[in-house]
Amino acid sequence: MDYFPLFMDIKNKSCLVVGGGEIAFRKANALLRAGACVSIAAPEFSDEVLELKHQEKCELIRECFNPSHLLNKVLVIAATNDRSVNKQVYQSAKDASIPVNVVDNPDLCTFIFPAIVERGPMTIAVCSNGNAPVLGRLLRAKIESIIPFQYGKLAELAQKYRAKVKSVFSNTNQRRDFWESVFEGKIAHTIFEGKFERAEALLQQKLAARSFAQETRGEVYLVGAGPGDPELLTFKALRLMQQADVVIYDRLVTPEILDLTRRDAQKIYVGKKSKFHCVPQSDINKLLLEYAEKGHRVLRLKGGDPFIFGRGGEEAEELVKRNIPFQVVPGITSAAGASTYCGIPLTHRDYAHSVTFVTGHLKNDTCDLNWKALAQPGQTLVIYMGLSGLKTIARELTSHGLPGETPVALIQNATRTNQKIAIGNLETIERVSRQKNIISPALIVVGEVINLHETLSQENRSQPLAEAHGNLALERTA
Repeated sequence: MDYFPLFMDIKNKSCLVVGGGEIAFRKANALLRAGACVSIAAPEFSDEVLELKHQEKCELIRECFNPSHLLNKVLVIAATNDRSVNKQVYQSAKDASIPVNVVDNPDLCTFIFPAIVERGPMTIAVCSNGNAPVLGRLLRAKIESIIPFQYGKLAELAQKYRAKVKSVFSNTNQRRDFWESVFEGKIAHTIFEGKFERAEALLQQKLAARSFAQETRGEVYLVGAGPGDPELLTFKALRLMQQADVVIYDRLVTPEILDLTRRDAQKIYVGKKSKFHCVPQSDINKLLLEYAEKGHRVLRLKGGDPFIFGRGGEEAEELVKRNIPFQVVPGITSAAGASTYCGIPLTHRDYAHSVTFVTGHLKNDTCDLNWKALAQPGQTLVIYMGLSGLKTIARELTSHGLPGETPVALIQNATRTNQKIAIGNLETIERVSRQKNIISPALIVVGEVINLHETLSQENRSQPLAEAHGNLALERTA
């Protein structure tokens, strides 16, 4: 460990920043946010530095650096582009035993700044010992993505009741157990939902009952895992995935996403596909009820979005009947993910003014849809679970008014590393599907917006999958 990690209280303490440009502004602003009294010394100041003079604790000194500027200072930062000046600041501060940092010059520093993540009174620091600051910032971004902002509110609540908890529980172990039950239980979840007053009331009740045990009542999380790419998960989905004791997941959840759940969680596969049900929906409902009533935190992990052809509504109804608390976390539905990754906007002023989502596989195993409403010009039609009925879909859309040359895209394994797209029209798409060996899971997209695929997926947009995972298996047939 080259540097000893230390957090320093600089509230109302005098600090010096040498320099008058953008970097000096950022450093001075950070010190001011920490409550310091900041003097900024430089012969000239940028406009943004000049704005700081209006802050009560900020003083501008329009002079070149002089060692006299160090009088009564507890911390010094040099942020000039003149190495000789930076070196003078470093040596003068070091001689005076004042901590000094010269920006981007580790050899002229007695301390360095970490990349920080702030959540209210909670501060997380990432340090690369000054050797890889960009990597430190990247790691900070990853930490930002998995720690909800509401943790700051949770820390504020703990700060507010710390003395009260100490007076109620004289035993250290009891206090520890109490706070663990707060941070991992219903109170924390209530804060994450934005219900701060309710969370405080629950904590007061818990204190009054002198309880430091975890709640025994379980909860169910109906979470949308998105179409396949783990980077499309929401922050909330990831947090609940890492809290759940039991994970009940379906066939469309990729192994990469399943790996993000808790390692020690019990995992139950209930995958379903057309004409084959590994576990009937009624049994899935029973599993959710059974584990939640035993006090477990149950994650129902679904491909796409729980409420878009995901039967999340049916599961939620059963939970309501049994008075079991639950949360629903939206996921990026396959249509949005597939169209974006393939360069097919679902709406476009020149091609489509509306988009319709429909399932091609109904509860009675038919494909009997409102074809007249679906066969409308100027709209994009997205059909889920319709590959087995592709011949019927193409025939009915043309017989109800859509031209045979209307473009059709089949998108297999949307957003995944093995994503494949085959393009034809209503007259050719069944043949194209056979030629390209398109299999489920696959979406059917119908509409003129498909004409934008080649342009938007190649020349004019980034390719996240190609950059992150290698080349896509893209196939196109006229």
